[in-house]
Amino acid sequence: MTEDNITRITQDGKEYILIGTAHVSKHSAEQVKEVIEKEQPDSVCVELDKQRYQSIVDGNKWKDMDIFKVIKEKKASLLLMNLAISSFQKRMAKQFGIEAGQEMIQGIESAKETGAELVLADRNIQITFSRIWGGVGFKGKMMLLSQVLAGIFTKETISEDDLEKMKSQDSINAILSEFTESFPRLKKPLIDERDQYLAQKIKDAPGKKIIAVLGAAHVPGIKDEIKKDHDLEQLNKVPPKSKVPKIIGWSIPILIIAIIAFTFISDPDVGRQQVLSWLLWNGSFSAIGTAIGLGHPLAILTAFIAAPITSLNPLIAAGWFAGFVQALVKRPHVSDFESLSEDVFSVKGFWKNKATRVLLIVVLANLGSTIGTIIGGTDVIRLFIENL
Repeated sequence: MTEDNITRITQDGKEYILIGTAHVSKHSAEQVKEVIEKEQPDSVCVELDKQRYQSIVDGNKWKDMDIFKVIKEKKASLLLMNLAISSFQKRMAKQFGIEAGQEMIQGIESAKETGAELVLADRNIQITFSRIWGGVGFKGKMMLLSQVLAGIFTKETISEDDLEKMKSQDSINAILSEFTESFPRLKKPLIDERDQYLAQKIKDAPGKKIIAVLGAAHVPGIKDEIKKDHDLEQLNKVPPKSKVPKIIGWSIPILIIAIIAFTFISDPDVGRQQVLSWLLWNGSFSAIGTAIGLGHPLAILTAFIAAPITSLNPLIAAGWFAGFVQALVKRPHVSDFESLSEDVFSVKGFWKNKATRVLLIVVLANLGSTIGTIIGGTDVIRLFIENL
């Protein structure tokens, strides 16, 4: 049996066997099976959280997803990001004729076959994304989205050698490698904190012999972190949201309303120009965003009407209304959710599938509304200054 990518640690009367894998490598899956069958461990830890484990067990039963609930709970952007990253992995897996995450699936199956305790060792993906999202600032958020989209929608293929090199990267970090160089802070929640979380879960696994199936990027960190104790509750905390965006979110509409009201008193004609500018810039850009998402005409009209109003209230967003209308008039069918895992292979598929199209409309309508708010607000202030 080859010992490539295998790290053995003996500590406190326990033996830990770490298998460093690539998440789309056929060799990794075969190695996981071979090692577990030979070692007969008491526990098998896999780099999955409950949510990702359930999606594997259920075979990604997207047909159970309630698109209206997703919009209502403000999870459209997060779900779209998850689907996008899934697309990146699945396209690579398809290229090599395997299933994405096959080594984790193999770990689950081999644990069952050998009677080992299965331990879901990774932190909840939403907590990781929340901690990433909260630490990169507005510019970072824009760069992050563009980097992820660029990595996902590229049509490049990779060689077997490139695939093996990816064993030195986390599955998500494979997409964000360039971004982590620009934003070193991203490494902490994406890699370092998860190393600590995974190390503690592996330490806490029952039995004397524990095998852990991990993305190889985590192995060096876990070798160090497993010697320490870590507070899982602390690592699971979602950072409190900064008050600054909320203050800015309310300050802008209050300022805009105050400026327009003052202008109306001093010069009603200019006040009407300000209102018209606000309505047109906000409504038009949100409608354009919805149109780019191939929204139904009623969804486009909804975005146009809603955006100037929602831009004055940070608690609501134009995309939610456009998304709800799109979902009502072009309701996704069971077949759309069932074909979701195939449709996310391509950019065209994201737009063709009725479910992902709703998510795109929510995100693009909101983005358009944000751009419209900036331009419309600037024009309102320009008119105010010119007529002082």
